[in-house]
Amino acid sequence: MRWEKVEVKAIGTEGGGGGNEVYGPGKRWGHTCNAVKGGRLVYVFGGYGKDNCQTNQVHVFDTVKQTWSQPIVKGSSPTPRDSHTCTTIGDNLFVFGGTDGMNPLKDLHILDTTLHTWVSPTIRGEGPPAREGHSAAVVGKRLFIFGGCGKSADGNNEVYYNDLYILNTETFVWKCATTSGTPPSPRDSHSCSSWKNKIIVIGGEDGHDYYLSDVHILDTDTLIWRELSTSGQLLPPRAGHSTVSFGKNLFVFGGFTDAQNLYNDLYMLDIDTGAWTNVTSSTNGPSARFSVAGDCLDPFKGGVLVFIGGCNKSLEALDDMYYLYTGIARESEQRPEKLSLRKQLKLKCQEQNPNPGQNQVLARYGVGSDMGQIMSVLNYSQQSRLNIPVNQSLPPGKKMFEAKVTENISEGYTIETVIDGKPLRGILFLNKPNSLYSSAHTPSRYVF
Repeated sequence: MRWEKVEVKAIGTEGGGGGNEVYGPGKRWGHTCNAVKGGRLVYVFGGYGKDNCQTNQVHVFDTVKQTWSQPIVKGSSPTPRDSHTCTTIGDNLFVFGGTDGMNPLKDLHILDTTLHTWVSPTIRGEGPPAREGHSAAVVGKRLFIFGGCGKSADGNNEVYYNDLYILNTETFVWKCATTSGTPPSPRDSHSCSSWKNKIIVIGGEDGHDYYLSDVHILDTDTLIWRELSTSGQLLPPRAGHSTVSFGKNLFVFGGFTDAQNLYNDLYMLDIDTGAWTNVTSSTNGPSARFSVAGDCLDPFKGGVLVFIGGCNKSLEALDDMYYLYTGIARESEQRPEKLSLRKQLKLKCQEQNPNPGQNQVLARYGVGSDMGQIMSVLNYSQQSRLNIPVNQSLPPGKKMFEAKVTENISEGYTIETVIDGKPLRGILFLNKPNSLYSSAHTPSRYVF
């Protein structure tokens, strides 16, 4: 694995005049960093910034152009804050809680990154009490909020939480989850990541100023907690670290145990085996820091993680940005799992038609006769006849996306694409598979 310091170019504020050069968010800690568009763009929000003041600014980094921009965002912005959470769901960023410097917060705001608009949704149900230093993770359409630190009813004492709240991001209903098993102890400044149907809590600091390195896993289907038995080169206790998930591997960087003991080490946890690895890099990495933000840029930048800013042991904010090249392929490419019905169907098609000829339908639909070209497909949530030409308006609730044709099969084509940051593969079926060369028989439906 290797680190690379990212050198960026300046760009003007979106919609502004010349001379307003933006080199990025500048020195920042207590902020969040979220990748969207499959890792093409990185959004930084909030934290302590210029003049050591809290901010509610949004900055966007383009990983292709290597440039920062500061978009003009419509809607009602959240108040300036730090120690909040910001979670990516599709093209939306869900910001919850944090602190305004005096009091913990419990508001929820959504940034639509396509329209660059803030939305404050109407929420039902019992939401989490105000808190900072909590964590958040997403499984499916559910947003999980765990732990953090708030204030007692009289406002005189700190309260550390180990409760779990779940927000349905389609109905916007909160609920306080009733869990079983062995939950993590109350804590803040920990990390929480998701993998398949599980969320994983690592480390943090409890109400007795004790630093932790334990790992707890919640099965989000059964809501049962269990502590993971770990082995290998164990993670030293810490808080204020950043954990970035990449498949079954969790990468933990930075953190602290006290004001004079900060980390710049990198650890990797294999969730399958519970094995920790102290990762050594072939290049110089970031300096020791805490309150650093990070995310995964895969699949747009395969196997690459990004870390931005943080705070050093002199309590000075940092403005640097690093890529970590893990050299790891996605799990599905690295180790095939038990074949799904879709994969079994694909293999069956390949066996029945081992040497498919070039399909002339491809050229008529602007795809080109060689594989790997791009075609436009209507995105339907379930199998449906495709009776609307691609140059006409779409039915309500439907959208267009581009997919790459990877192979000819007897039933149609295999395709792959990225929708809302999720890599997908599927089969584009034909109305009449035996009439591939007839212009009257167009692709009718697809299955992912």
